[in-house]
Amino acid sequence: MSGADTMGAAPSSSSLLDRFRAFREGLAARPGFRRWAARFPLTRPFARRRARALFDICAGFVYTQVLLACVRLRVFAILAEAPRTTPRLAPLLGLPDEATERLMAAAASLGLTARRSDGAWTVGPLGAAMIGNDGIAAMVEHHAMLYTDLADPVALLRRPRGGNALSGYWAYAGAERPGAVEPGRIRDYTALMAASQPMVAEEVLAAYRFGRHRAVLDVGGGNGAFLRAVAAESPAPRLMLFDLPAVAEEARARFAAAGLGGRAEVFGGDFTQDALPRGADLITLVRVLHDHDDDVALGLLRRIRAALPPGGRLLLAEPMAGTAGAEPMGEAYFGFYLLAMGRGRPRTPEEIRRMLAAAGFAASRLLPTPTPLLTRVILAEAGAS
Repeated sequence: MSGADTMGAAPSSSSLLDRFRAFREGLAARPGFRRWAARFPLTRPFARRRARALFDICAGFVYTQVLLACVRLRVFAILAEAPRTTPRLAPLLGLPDEATERLMAAAASLGLTARRSDGAWTVGPLGAAMIGNDGIAAMVEHHAMLYTDLADPVALLRRPRGGNALSGYWAYAGAERPGAVEPGRIRDYTALMAASQPMVAEEVLAAYRFGRHRAVLDVGGGNGAFLRAVAAESPAPRLMLFDLPAVAEEARARFAAAGLGGRAEVFGGDFTQDALPRGADLITLVRVLHDHDDDVALGLLRRIRAALPPGGRLLLAEPMAGTAGAEPMGEAYFGFYLLAMGRGRPRTPEEIRRMLAAAGFAASRLLPTPTPLLTRVILAEAGAS
């Protein structure tokens, strides 16, 4: 057999698990077997779960639009004030009774709302998690832009990265010189990151004690939301922030308004090219690395290593691929989000740790977080000079 005949063929060797999976999915691909499995009592539950999972994938966009409608109409805030019947709720939503009933029933099927025994609508278990959570609400609104880019996913995969709605929103993603991006083009995404930062900061603060450090430098720290959370939790370390000049100026104003002007030091620059300020024994990188391609990410890690003193540490926090129980979040959601954004990719903890070693860090380890789906944390040691 020629090389051309075998081009693209699967490797000849496979594990016992691989062969079992091939056998199992081969059976599932047969219409006759699927019909038998749906009727046979012992296989019926498995067949139904698989059918439900496939349908949920097909219907996922509709589910997200139900959530978006609830967010835009302030359904959760209104129902948190008091349960309401459809006729009483409809005027508050600006919808006809029939449309209100349809939306509430759809939301109830998703766990967002619930109907009481007296017929009134109230907040469901998932809707309750939305109340007071501005970060999730902001992301729900933001996803409308992502869905525009995903309207033709095949075209998105085939064309060069960038030049679409999401890459335009993240202005620095397509800029040759991010530091020269106009302030007006970074205001919206800075606000989005700040709105979603509290839930991330809560995860990081639960995983690591910041009070042991004399100074913390947050690289790509936006308007300072994460450092303000650190300051509230630990009065010890001095605060340092590095971000694009226009973002840094907003952070300076936010620190002053929070009464932290004397404790915080702000630096403007481009971390893809500029050396980082020295003086911190802990550098934090929160939801930054996965936004950048490998060459830029590795260069940033090397600049961080150069800015740390002997024995200094890097705390890296972001959602990571390969997270048990949240695999679709890493490869599906962030894989396509970052594709539309124009740069970056989801990475597993193992990939990040290999990059840290290549950047000169002596050791690294994964720290446990309460909700790994939201954030995972890696602590890296600079070691001796």
